Amino acid sequence: FMDFAGSGIVHLVGGIGALCGAIIVGPRKGRFDPETEAEFDGHSVPFCVLGTFFLWFGWYGFNPGSTGAMHDRATANTAGLVAVNTTLSPCVAGLLVFFL
Repeated sequence: FMDFAGSGIVHLVGGIGALCGAIIVGPRKGRFDPETEAEFDGHSVPFCVLGTFFLWFGWYGFNPGSTGAMHDRATANTAGLVAVNTTLSPCVAGLLVFFL
């Protein structure tokens, strides 16, 4: 296991922070009340897709740039491999969701 650019601790802290926030804030008032359940709209699918593309675009700068340098062939190959993984991972995840 190689924790590339500290991603393990970043995601651990973010997940714990999100869990604590969800526990403290709790569900929205009336969200699970059968009388007011119809008042809550679903998410905007176009905005979800647009946000995903914004994140994906940002990952191309962050992920390969986290290699630190591209001064020789080995580090350039590592950055290229990271960019390929940045492309293939969301593609596979999208296909998996599509087929489920």
